[in-house]
Amino acid sequence: MSKDYYLVLSAKYRNNMGENTLIELKGLTKRYGYGDTESFALKDFDLTIKRGEFIMIMGPSGCGKTTLLNIIGLLDRATSGEYILNGEDVAGISARRQAKLRAKKIGFIFQNFNLIEDLPILENVALPLVYTGYSKTARLKNASNALKRFHLQEREYYFPYQLSGGQQQRVAIARAIVGDPEIILADEPTGNLDSRSSHIVMEELKAIHEEGNTIIMVTHNPALTVYATRVINMLDGHIDTDVKTVADANLPQPISVKIKKRQKPETKIELPKEEEKKKTKKHKKSRRKK
Repeated sequence: MSKDYYLVLSAKYRNNMGENTLIELKGLTKRYGYGDTESFALKDFDLTIKRGEFIMIMGPSGCGKTTLLNIIGLLDRATSGEYILNGEDVAGISARRQAKLRAKKIGFIFQNFNLIEDLPILENVALPLVYTGYSKTARLKNASNALKRFHLQEREYYFPYQLSGGQQQRVAIARAIVGDPEIILADEPTGNLDSRSSHIVMEELKAIHEEGNTIIMVTHNPALTVYATRVINMLDGHIDTDVKTVADANLPQPISVKIKKRQKPETKIELPKEEEKKKTKKHKKSRRKK
């Protein structure tokens, strides 16, 4: 075969690899304080994440795991460096634009559940949809469907304090996926759960991953790495080890993010009553002349 053929094939391969890249972090640095009090949570941090990966990030407390997760989730900004999400450099975009991207593309699961205590779980799950243009009826319907997946539809109008820890975390997962995000960020999602509840939660996350979501999870529990396609160990704001357990070619097919937008009702222009009367009189006069 000709040399040109191999050059074209190589170019196609590079393009496909580029299309499968979801997140690129280049030289990311997060600094706190100045002078003698200066410290770094992340320093010249580089990471590329493919669509469909289930990444577990491990490491000792203070190594930068949660800071990294917050920056990826657009909850915090890096001091310097590049953060490219779906081909767009989001490090320097406005807070409003970041909020839109966060609402459409990212779901969050926290260790402490972060449910609003005085709202029933149905409304807790529906909250992320407020920012994506759904009507209230559509929000509650989608939230109900998400809860049904976790066999919690009979507890839609329970309050968080009426549920066990495992049930509350499953509500939190339902809230994270209700808007069909592309990325799920989980910060110690099993940290407050017993072993049985932890197993249930991890099986749910595994099922979500197999449907095509990209999951990035922080954990201290090495036993959970069996669920991951890639395990990253961090140390002092850097990657210490990075091990892939599943080849990129074998990752689940990425989901396509579809956000329904609320359709605006057609506006009808109503004439003032006086003008409407004049219009009616003119119409009557024209009929008499005929």
